[in-house]
Amino acid sequence: MMKEIQQTTRAEPIPKSADYKLKTFIAGGIAGCAAKTAIAPLDRVKILFQASNPAVAKYAGSASGVFYAMGEIYSKNGIIGLFQGNTATLARIFPYAAIKFMAYEQFKMLLVPKHQEGKSNMQFVAGSLSGMTSVIFTYPMDMVRARMAYETENPQGLIKTVKNIYQEPTASKIIPLKVSNFYRGFVPTMLGMVPYAGMSFWTQSKIKYYLQSYHAEASTYRSSDNKIKLKTWAELVSGGLAGAIAQTVSYPLEVIRRKMQVSGRMTNQHTFESIRSTALHIARTKGIKGFYIGLTIGYIKVTPMAAIAFYTYEKTKQLFGVD
Repeated sequence: MMKEIQQTTRAEPIPKSADYKLKTFIAGGIAGCAAKTAIAPLDRVKILFQASNPAVAKYAGSASGVFYAMGEIYSKNGIIGLFQGNTATLARIFPYAAIKFMAYEQFKMLLVPKHQEGKSNMQFVAGSLSGMTSVIFTYPMDMVRARMAYETENPQGLIKTVKNIYQEPTASKIIPLKVSNFYRGFVPTMLGMVPYAGMSFWTQSKIKYYLQSYHAEASTYRSSDNKIKLKTWAELVSGGLAGAIAQTVSYPLEVIRRKMQVSGRMTNQHTFESIRSTALHIARTKGIKGFYIGLTIGYIKVTPMAAIAFYTYEKTKQLFGVD
């Protein structure tokens, strides 16, 4: 009997163990790469809309414009153009998603009692902290990825883009070092990550708990480990809705961030040195709508991306035996 108990104990690593951290790290990275690859063309168009790139600006503001913009990019650069910047994206997204999901599990363990999962509002805090942690470690790659995606006339490779960013005038007056160029838009990113990651994880856990508790058709009981699991469609719905809600809450800060990131390629780059000056410029030139340019494509992109990410993460954890 004792042997059986010991075997059961060893079967699933506890959250504090290095094995658990490693497996949730890998599962998170795989989930992030799968989700980002699936929506890479949409992601590129969204960045071009947010930064008001003249090549596709005329298509912004409508759902159909997304596909016209994709057609424009395809006609100029082919299929490669739709995935431009994706190399930098995957190089960044694996560690970003890996750190985010692993950190979330650890923060959740510290802040949320086991019996309160899906009910505690502290999951919002755990999500926010995990998102901020991942941004700190991976932001320069996001900067490079945004810059590569912004270029439509003369697309450049990863190394050339890094060199160009480094050689631009120093972005920060507080830290007058060239390395600060890789942190353009860092502050609004961190501010935006609080509602985005927090709302994403919190909403997903709430919807998941609701479906498991009140909708038998959405879940299935696994006798192998005495756990109730959501069916595939329910898992995708909970993740997709979580992503859409989180996107709505944090979108204005994301627009500000993108403007600041690509400002090094603009003649009036000093206009975008701070959150305040960038926000005022957007409000003055575009009005309130300017803070929501590209939101339509944001929904089209983020909803399936979040659905795929959460679903892949849960399934990979099950495969690794740590769910």
